[in-house]
Amino acid sequence: MASTQVAREKTGVASGARPGTTLAAVSVVQFMVSLDLTVVNVGLPQIGSGLGFSEAGLTWVIHAYALTFGGLLLLGGKIADRFGHKRVMLFGLGLFGVASLVGGLAQAPGQLVAARAAQGIGAAALAPAALALLASTFPSGKERVKAFGIWSAVNASGGAVGVLAGGLLTQYAGWQWVMYINLPMAALALALAWRGIAQDPPAARRGRPDVLGAVLATAGAALLVFGVVRTDQHPWTSPATLITLAIAVVLLAAFLQVERTTRRDPLIRLGLLANRSVAGANLYMLLFGGAMASALYFVSLYLQRVLGGSPARAGAEFLPFMLGVVAGSTLAVKFGYKFAPRNMLITGGTLAALGYAWFGLMRADGSFLVDVLGPSVLASVGIGLCLAPAVSIATGGVEPHEAGAASGVLNSTRQIGASLGLAALGTLAAGRTGHAVTPGRLNDGYALGMLAGAAILVCAVLIALFVLPRPARTTAGGAHQP
Repeated sequence: MASTQVAREKTGVASGARPGTTLAAVSVVQFMVSLDLTVVNVGLPQIGSGLGFSEAGLTWVIHAYALTFGGLLLLGGKIADRFGHKRVMLFGLGLFGVASLVGGLAQAPGQLVAARAAQGIGAAALAPAALALLASTFPSGKERVKAFGIWSAVNASGGAVGVLAGGLLTQYAGWQWVMYINLPMAALALALAWRGIAQDPPAARRGRPDVLGAVLATAGAALLVFGVVRTDQHPWTSPATLITLAIAVVLLAAFLQVERTTRRDPLIRLGLLANRSVAGANLYMLLFGGAMASALYFVSLYLQRVLGGSPARAGAEFLPFMLGVVAGSTLAVKFGYKFAPRNMLITGGTLAALGYAWFGLMRADGSFLVDVLGPSVLASVGIGLCLAPAVSIATGGVEPHEAGAASGVLNSTRQIGASLGLAALGTLAAGRTGHAVTPGRLNDGYALGMLAGAAILVCAVLIALFVLPRPARTTAGGAHQP
């Protein structure tokens, strides 16, 4: 027993953990959540016509999920830390599965939007709980690098399968199956987690939960995203937008004040954000999430609305992008033993920015081979190089009991960044397109959106250069500690 304990400490695996089962369960969860982020995109035109969505209303199929997911992740991370990561993950899996079933059975726009919002709530419980289980099971060393590399590869492969499956299912089985596809994965993850992961320790019940802080944080984040999303109908300088954003800022400021002064168990310890690594990784991920969401959106629409491809063809042509993310994630594992996570973020962000700038040269009379394949490979490999290092930096320097909160902050930052970035870049692209919706004008808008995404990624690289701390020493095993 003593030798086993020593071996676990040397490899960076937590004592008492079941690393294989935990990694499998977390991987299935992450694959499902990642797939759900992309599987719907290719089927949006068919969803809109099938349920009678308006052009503006259709965007809420995406934003209803992002708003609840991003807005509730802080609360999800805190609840996971307080009541047990396994318990919260099981609850999230059940809710996510039921919401997917209801979404597939939807007969009206409001029903599908409500189901997508419920999926977001389930994901807000799932994501921080699963990531905290991974972080606590593999706290350091080579095993941590390997585990997070597998996590990021699964994350990327879920997105790859999502775009391909979304196109095939929409074209040959009906859009409802982009929702039903989650059911077998939720069932598998439930079985793995229920029987394979060790029971949580007794729930920590010190102090009462900070309900007011949770309400302020969720409402402020959701209203901020809502205000930006509506700029397609209300310009940035309109009273409706200015008032909405002002209220969001007031709510978020009130949240910070409550967290600083509350005598209850705070939603997040503000000292966590004073950690330079945590703050820098979250700023990086805020920008990174917006840029990545813009690629999924603009390139998918370019393939269908400008080049005239079918949903199945668009899904297949988008596959090299997603596979490039998988390849980049795999390279991140290999290079993670030799290079510090900060350097990986700089390298990956630079490659991604160059790929996005190349996308900005897309043409209305272009082709997949000339205008999409090359920049897809360059940008996606860069993205893959960034995923695991960002997570490792954000969660590696915190106490184990705050791992759920730290992962909740990071996931929330990425989702809110995705919503804010997509809304802002979408508005920019729509302004360039104008009212004449022709392939040429659409192409101009999509190209401008991708160029703006490249600028956002350059800002992320600057954050990695000047905000994140320089690499620490290399361990005896060759793995860099964040």
